[in-house]
Amino acid sequence: MAGTAQAVDTANTDHAESTVHYRYEQVGDVKVFYREAGNPSAPTVLLLHGFAASSFMFRELIPQLADRYHVIAPDLPAFGFTEAPARGQYAYTFSQLAQTIGEFTEHLKLDRYALMVHDYGAPVGWRLAVAHPERVTAIVSQNGNAYEEGLGAGWAPIQTYWREPTAQHREALKDFPTPASIKWQYLEGVSDPSTVSPDGYTLEGLQIQRPGNADIQLDLVLDYAANVAMYPQFQAYFRQYQPPLLAVWGKHDPFFLPAGAEAWKRDLPKADIRFYDTGHFALETHGREIIPVIGEFLDDNLK
Repeated sequence: MAGTAQAVDTANTDHAESTVHYRYEQVGDVKVFYREAGNPSAPTVLLLHGFAASSFMFRELIPQLADRYHVIAPDLPAFGFTEAPARGQYAYTFSQLAQTIGEFTEHLKLDRYALMVHDYGAPVGWRLAVAHPERVTAIVSQNGNAYEEGLGAGWAPIQTYWREPTAQHREALKDFPTPASIKWQYLEGVSDPSTVSPDGYTLEGLQIQRPGNADIQLDLVLDYAANVAMYPQFQAYFRQYQPPLLAVWGKHDPFFLPAGAEAWKRDLPKADIRFYDTGHFALETHGREIIPVIGEFLDDNLK
């Protein structure tokens, strides 16, 4: 009987740790929404989403890691359920996003964590790592770029806007923050569109239509040039601190090319670079293959 009771207790504990909690943390003027699972005494994994997504993109990954890790996945300001001030009352730049998320980690007393980044989450995460390299234990990048050779042809009209930030060039990008464009980003490069759940692009399509959000997203598109300007600084961090790094990359991503993942080998010779036959949102179509790889990588490096 004692053995049976012990088995029940263990099962209950495992269930409790894999339960995902949905919380808010006030950080200055921003009410950060985040998903949390796992034992807080376990090593922490901080998941940072990109455009056009939210912490919802990690919905299948979080429970798979929570049995042995403390998993935290916030929504960036202007995304998901995070409540942030209107445009003009908060600086919608990547520097400010990183400052908010950095303060968020300090509020939660996350003094050491592995980073998993995607798209916009990458330059936010790189800024956190440069500011506090001692806090970052390992890095997983799912199409989160840090090298100019990773920028695909999809950036051409955006780069024109960077060079000449005129009203005309901004107007040329007006179709970027739209439900149709977001759906395209989820499906482009996917061989079988029926494998892509409509939940993600539908939710983000609704989010982008909230008053003022499209202009905020165009502000962030313009500010992305600041991330590219910081690529040498990010790369210097990789060279100096040699964080363990796994790249799991959708090789048909129209924005971030495989060359961007391969470039890590220059600075991190031991980087594990893996490509999948899919697009920008690789977890949406290849989660079954990618999630175990992420788990094995973290198990090997967060001991």
